[in-house]
Amino acid sequence: MHLGEWIRLTLFGTSHGPRVGAFLAGVPAGIEIDFSAIELAMISRRPGGRYASKRREPDVVEILSGVEDGKTTGDEIEISITNVDAKSKDYNFLPDHPRPGHQDMVMQKRTNGEADLRGGGVSSARLTAALVASAALLSPLLNKLGIECEAHVGAMGQIKSQPIEQCPPRWKTNECKEMRCRDPIAALAMIETLEQHRKDRNSIGSRVDLRITGVPLGLGEPWFDGLEPALARAMLAIPAARGVTFGRGFDVVEMTGKEHNDPWGGTAEHPKLIGEKPDGVLAGLATGSPIHVSVAFKPPSSISAEQHTLNLATDSIEPLVVGGRHDPVLGPRAVAVVEAMAKLILCDLALRGGFCDE
Repeated sequence: MHLGEWIRLTLFGTSHGPRVGAFLAGVPAGIEIDFSAIELAMISRRPGGRYASKRREPDVVEILSGVEDGKTTGDEIEISITNVDAKSKDYNFLPDHPRPGHQDMVMQKRTNGEADLRGGGVSSARLTAALVASAALLSPLLNKLGIECEAHVGAMGQIKSQPIEQCPPRWKTNECKEMRCRDPIAALAMIETLEQHRKDRNSIGSRVDLRITGVPLGLGEPWFDGLEPALARAMLAIPAARGVTFGRGFDVVEMTGKEHNDPWGGTAEHPKLIGEKPDGVLAGLATGSPIHVSVAFKPPSSISAEQHTLNLATDSIEPLVVGGRHDPVLGPRAVAVVEAMAKLILCDLALRGGFCDE
């Protein structure tokens, strides 16, 4: 459960344990902590809205080490977030009756029955709270470079938003805020389709679109630690992520080289790619153009409709109705997590490449 090379993040905790959190090693000394920015970041991923799980977690971030007088010391940082609203009785059917689409069965077998499966255990999206807090703590590094990461829900089921750069600033309407979608028309349609799936006791898939701007030309590493491989690995680690695309994505299959290649313009001192939507990354290195990333999320597996699946106690297929509090769609809450993952990777690569003064 580690991420990063220069800045190394280690996640800990479980959904229904006493807390979740992260250790951050390699963080430079002298970073001034913006506690209000951390609080705002936690609010952005917090459950409890009309179209989210009703689990109420205040997500108060405690920094237990590595920070003195509001600044990082260079020592390992421990971030802790207490779980206060876990209802373990909702998972009394575990471990005998593993849920379809969940980690229950594979984790049960992997650990010989020793894993805490409640709420997804160590695999739960609850741990993304620590990712968001960590990214918010490190954000001053990116702010100095002028790097910005903005995401929104680009699709939900058959409903698709306009490209993020063509949408109003976030969030223009209440519907935009609820859906974390910057397109007001698409946000309304998303609410309608979400309400229908909730009535059917079902869930729906979604896509989060991310735009990264201000990345200095050349940031990144060749091959396995290039911007795209590093970002893809991080994004696919987000619970329920099922696909990642960059730039023009799979549309390149139908394009020719003449259509796809972006010529260089600008000057020798300040080169700049020109074209309709130039690539933000070439050979793992930033080109200076915006980087576009899309992350597909599967429909949440915990649904209140009856499903039939294996009961380990009886060794037979039996009906299962999953109770508890669950999200009918993941995209709106994943927006903050996608932004956080991007920030963590960019901070790590910026330090490795010598782009930061810290």
